[in-house]
Amino acid sequence: MNTQQHLFSFKNYMHYRRYSLNTIKTYSDALEVFFRFYQNKKLESLTNEDIIHFNKEYILRKNLSASYQNQVINAIKLFYRNRFNRTMEVDFLQRPRREKRLPNVLSKEEVKAILEAHNNLKHKVMLSLIYSCGLRCGELLALEPTHIDSKRNIILIKNSKGKKDRIVPLSQKILEMLRTYYKLHKPKRYLFEGQTTGMPYDKRSLQLVLKQALNKTKIIKPVTLHWLRHSYATHLLENGTDLRYIQEILGHSSSKTTEIYTHVSTNSIQRIKSPFDDL
Repeated sequence: MNTQQHLFSFKNYMHYRRYSLNTIKTYSDALEVFFRFYQNKKLESLTNEDIIHFNKEYILRKNLSASYQNQVINAIKLFYRNRFNRTMEVDFLQRPRREKRLPNVLSKEEVKAILEAHNNLKHKVMLSLIYSCGLRCGELLALEPTHIDSKRNIILIKNSKGKKDRIVPLSQKILEMLRTYYKLHKPKRYLFEGQTTGMPYDKRSLQLVLKQALNKTKIIKPVTLHWLRHSYATHLLENGTDLRYIQEILGHSSSKTTEIYTHVSTNSIQRIKSPFDDL
């Protein structure tokens, strides 16, 4: 069996194990780079030393990111365990420490300007729903009309990150917007459909919707759709919402992930008086 056949079988295995499409593509691309680096060697002959050499001569020499290195390592471990029933001892390989970056957060005024920039109702509702419920882009595009529970004022997020379902609160204001949108567009399967009926709205098109809104607001920050989710979480915290509830709403597996928003919440920081004022 050649390299491409092994990779094809490995992709089928990941599909069978319900890995996300993003993970399947990321792992497959990482493995193709690794095997291309050793194209003159047989897959089954590659060893831990080859991984160390690849890390030094390819990843580090090209100054590739820490996250990319981790993706390659995880892909190699899973591939060899699945295809050759081998455990690649790569845990001893020094993994890079993740950069501790704070989430990017917009002010409420900036969020309002973005959400009100579009006259197109569909575009306005999509961006508003991401912020008002703290949704990931993929979660928004996977929504179906039946996931909106207007009686209980909640939205059911199905099969989100980590293969988990969760519920998020639905504000009365966004519910009224959704009702108006539904009467106008009458989506068939997905709540937000593209030009083809029954197919979800395109992710790149949604990113363009945000870009157009930013152009209208004159906001020059490199805002992404995920910034709206970060801003929602931070604004919840600043309004006094308990971190445990925010963790549930966002669908975080670990409370440590949610706690990072305490570092960007400005309520307490703004109350600190600078000693400069007393000079």
